Amino acid sequence: MNANKKTAAAATKSAPKPPARVRLPIDLALQGGGAQGAFTWGVLDRLLADDRFEIAGISGTSAGAMNAVAMASGLMLDGRRGAQATLARFWERVGASAPFSTLRALLPQITESPMQQWWQSSMAFWLQPWQQQAQRWASSLSPYQFNPLNLNPLRDILRDTVDFECVRACNKVLLFIAATEVRTGHLRLFREHELTADAVLASACLPLLFQAVKIDGEAYWDGGYAGNPSLMPLIQQSPADDLILVQINPTLRDEVPMNAGDILERINEISFNASLLKELRTLMLLKRAVGSAPLAPDGDPLLVRLQTLRLHRIAPPAPLAGLGSSKMRTDPAFLQGLAEQGRAAADAWLAQHGADLGVRSTFDAEEACLP
Repeated sequence: MNANKKTAAAATKSAPKPPARVRLPIDLALQGGGAQGAFTWGVLDRLLADDRFEIAGISGTSAGAMNAVAMASGLMLDGRRGAQATLARFWERVGASAPFSTLRALLPQITESPMQQWWQSSMAFWLQPWQQQAQRWASSLSPYQFNPLNLNPLRDILRDTVDFECVRACNKVLLFIAATEVRTGHLRLFREHELTADAVLASACLPLLFQAVKIDGEAYWDGGYAGNPSLMPLIQQSPADDLILVQINPTLRDEVPMNAGDILERINEISFNASLLKELRTLMLLKRAVGSAPLAPDGDPLLVRLQTLRLHRIAPPAPLAGLGSSKMRTDPAFLQGLAEQGRAAADAWLAQHGADLGVRSTFDAEEACLP
């Protein structure tokens, strides 16, 4: 009996371990969009819950940059669960900084009751005149005049929720954070070892709201003007052949905006999509020129990568919250609602296209960009 046990134990000990599951590497390109970046939070939360693939690289701009560094910080601290927790903590802090958030905390019986919808709509009603007035001030005064102290609540939120030492030491994922050089108008990509709270704030610096962010003597504005997000660094430097674009700004609007706020919003959408559409057009033209014929082994590495590139896109089924000031709206219920929309969109996309990862493109960028 004892001999049998020893034999069984020895056999168990010497049995080869099953091979570790190989996850498919994917890249993520995260577009900026102010508070609507909470939609991307939901997408990332859902993708992190799927163990079929590994995130190899992230290119992020503005809110996409904030999602990227929060995710990288969490990955370094506690893997996928840590990334989900850090993303949630960041957006919860953004919501807590919203007007009337303290009053909401003092009145849980209101926010947890059937009166919640009435409460939220009432807050939106009372805040709307102040938001419109802020837009008028921003159009007539520069941030050097109405915000001489250069106050930005996102600075403390980033420093309190993201461990930038972990981000700079990150070896879990490649990071490419976009900002626009004010002096030259050129795209600047900050890599993981260069990232600080200021670098992320530079990526999200709307020039009519905040003073330019200076880093090593160079002034920067929002990265959306030059790359929203930038795709080429992922194609050139990441090992993944599947690139998923998480797009917030709609390229198409059926309605023509009539009031000043909606007109400005549509102008911003067109401006912040311009660099993305231009890059997609360039990629598609290059792919068409390269074709599918085998290339010489010593050929241009970029052209070789373009042959194997598979493009995908996750986007809201309809424009988020319509036109208006929703990109500046940060009350907790609104942000949570956007995150739920993001999770649902990612879940629907995975159900429909998850099996296509590693096989084929699911986003026809040529049809979208080349009329």
